[in-house]
Amino acid sequence: MTRQAHPDAALRPNAPQGAPKKRAGDDLTVARRVLSQEVAGLEALAQALGPSFIAALDRIEAVPGRVVVTGIGKSGHIGRKIAATMASTGTPALFVHAGEASHGDLGMITREDAVLALSNSGDTPELADIIAYTRRFAIPLIALTSRADSALARQADVTLLLPRAEEACPMGLAPTTSTTMMIAMGDAVAVALLERKGFTATGFRELHPGGQLGKRLLSVADLMHASTELPLVTPGTRMGDVLLEMTAKHFGCCGVIDKKGRLVGIITDGDLRRHMSRDLLEATAETVMTPHPRTIRPNVLAVEAVRIMNGDEQERPITVLFVVEEERPIGILHIHDCLRAGVV
Repeated sequence: MTRQAHPDAALRPNAPQGAPKKRAGDDLTVARRVLSQEVAGLEALAQALGPSFIAALDRIEAVPGRVVVTGIGKSGHIGRKIAATMASTGTPALFVHAGEASHGDLGMITREDAVLALSNSGDTPELADIIAYTRRFAIPLIALTSRADSALARQADVTLLLPRAEEACPMGLAPTTSTTMMIAMGDAVAVALLERKGFTATGFRELHPGGQLGKRLLSVADLMHASTELPLVTPGTRMGDVLLEMTAKHFGCCGVIDKKGRLVGIITDGDLRRHMSRDLLEATAETVMTPHPRTIRPNVLAVEAVRIMNGDEQERPITVLFVVEEERPIGILHIHDCLRAGVV
């Protein structure tokens, strides 16, 4: 009886019979070689940076519009990432596909923008219309390429030149080291612009409101309770009235403020237990309070508040922090507020 061939046999690649199976060690050798070659490319790139990098930053910073990043193929994929990184770090940017630009998307580029064009060879035909468009309307053109004699580099106002580096592909064909250098250059431009503009964690949070990153960038002011919710008494307040204030405000504590409204102490459940006696209700707040309580400012990140409340080897954990400005309480933050917001 003859065995029938599997119907998908024609679709399967022919593997040589008896071919030796590659060992895991061989794979690791290849991986380490690839990473080493790409690291060498990045080191060469770092050494090659010079005046043109500064000139590119100056051009981008000077335009009132956006950075339009363009490219095709692997350069296009990298261009999308660079545009996204810039946009999320305070430099308005968008990506325009080089091929689609010739079919109407040139209208997305205005005279107030700057164009960052990516092409390893610099002679990508699909970039021709974008290059011509920028020259016609005097739109700043920054080239990111590995060939100084390419059409893109010759037409650009500024050229960010990638140094010659061996591709990690053993045939030298698949873009590997060159694409790593290209994406790293984009990161360098984005971060340098970020620092030039003084972009802060607050600005970053405004552009990243969702997900875990947004939670990590919440500030104390975003979560604190303020105004009439604050449990506050003066030093001479009888402890009977302090207990009523603590009960009404539900934070398990009470702040003690002096005549100038400055926070001078705090009374917690722990303080009540330590001073428990028949005379407790007749005592005054200043005799029971813990002076110089831990506090925090409103613009500090909530993750820092959690760290303070968790304590360390020198300070015991606490569950609440008064938020102060110029020593005066303007809010109160409970550990449960942070947990509900997903700040850990």
